Amino acid sequence: QVQLVESGGGLVQAGGSLRLSCAASGRTFSGYSMGWFRQAPGKEREFVAACNRSGGSTAYADSVKGRFTISRDNAKSTVYLQMNSLKPEDTAVYYCAGARRRGTVVDGDVYDYWGQGTQVTVSS
Repeated sequence: QVQLVESGGGLVQAGGSLRLSCAASGRTFSGYSMGWFRQAPGKEREFVAACNRSGGSTAYADSVKGRFTISRDNAKSTVYLQMNSLKPEDTAVYYCAGARRRGTVVDGDVYDYWGQGTQVTVSS
């Protein structure tokens, strides 16, 4: 089992920045590919960003490319999502997830473990 706990969400004005963190406990963190997803009210969950086990390979949704950066620190068992130039449409609950897979995983159905989510609200 892997437990994932997100933090760092909050209220920010458009154009601002936030950094989300996801701390993992349980099995060896470096054995998991990690991803971030989000879900806005009334909408489907959507992929945001993913990285492979080392963090050397990343993938992003087109809507966040160039604004968000995913990274991980395997020594701290933590994955991060740096979010810059935030827009009101980025408002959502953000979830981190872990997959016992190689590579970058963009399909949410493949992930094995999920955090409880953290709310990000961007005001205009």
